[in-house]
Amino acid sequence: MLSTPMYDPTKTWDQNFSDGPFGDYSNGEVFEPKGEPQYEFLGHKVYLPFGIPAGPLPTSRHVKAAFEKGFDVNVYKTQRSTFFPSNEFPNVLYLDLDGDLTLERAQNPIIGKTETDQPLEKLTITNSFGNPSSGPDFWVEDLKKAVDLQGTGQLLIMSVVGTIQEGFSEDDYFDDFATTAQMATDTGVKAIELNLSCPNVASEGVLCYTPASVEEIVKRTKEKIGNIPLVAKIGYFSHDQQALLVDVVTRMKPYVQAIAAINTLAAPIVNEAGRQALPGTGRLKSGVCGAGIKWAGIDMVKRLVELRGETKSDFEIIGIGGAMTVKDYEDYKDSGADCVMSATGAMWNSNLAQEIKKRY
Repeated sequence: MLSTPMYDPTKTWDQNFSDGPFGDYSNGEVFEPKGEPQYEFLGHKVYLPFGIPAGPLPTSRHVKAAFEKGFDVNVYKTQRSTFFPSNEFPNVLYLDLDGDLTLERAQNPIIGKTETDQPLEKLTITNSFGNPSSGPDFWVEDLKKAVDLQGTGQLLIMSVVGTIQEGFSEDDYFDDFATTAQMATDTGVKAIELNLSCPNVASEGVLCYTPASVEEIVKRTKEKIGNIPLVAKIGYFSHDQQALLVDVVTRMKPYVQAIAAINTLAAPIVNEAGRQALPGTGRLKSGVCGAGIKWAGIDMVKRLVELRGETKSDFEIIGIGGAMTVKDYEDYKDSGADCVMSATGAMWNSNLAQEIKKRY
């Protein structure tokens, strides 16, 4: 039986935000590293290039818990320049899925449930939040607290996204990414991530598949934040989209110091009666994460490594998707990832980073 995770799916977004983290992340136990950090990522020495991506860490309390459990490269949850509410509860369901979520399989409905008997190493879930934000009135000051929580050999990255607001032109929207990033850098955070991959907000779309928009956003953001490392988080590109991936990477590479991939794979999620499982308009399809998408994360890392060489670039690569075990971490590193991150695996296993460190 699975333990209570850091983010508790039985509770609302607001409850997790106000009262989390939960499970073993709340027990106060602190992992003490030994020696000096031996790895380097984004120009910073870290004990292990492994951590938690944007999503499970919406407050400095969650960040503190992640650092204390030995996760050394963590991303504060994607934030906006304005308050933005979460999608309706529930937001996380367990999927009735055995094996990989291939692109073909993702075209057909998958049953979502509130309980599972899957072991953690095979766990696949869906999450549908709509990229909520507490708004800068909260997150700016809270991010300052999170920045101060970094210990030796640890790095906090701040994730931001633009928000379409009433009266906004396309230029205003692109500038909102840069403005939000600048607000974040003013807190003292050492790296910025642009979330170009979130599939949950229909009015904004998935930006990483629009090369001209990507180029404008990364360019404007880099002009605002200066020498602070910039990470672009992208989704999965099928092999039929290889030319599009080449175009996106070529346009980004003058401005970004790292590319993170992937976010999730989208699929229709239904209940056992075959009806839409998650309430609300536009929520038939939602992002799938966990063990079932590891193949896609590994595939993207390998292709980005090839592109890095072909384009004579020096961006670093963050591999994300289905990193549930020590072996999954090793598979990502063997594929060429400079850093590996785990959301689902880390949420349910607070000892995952420590298990990896025992090997390295």
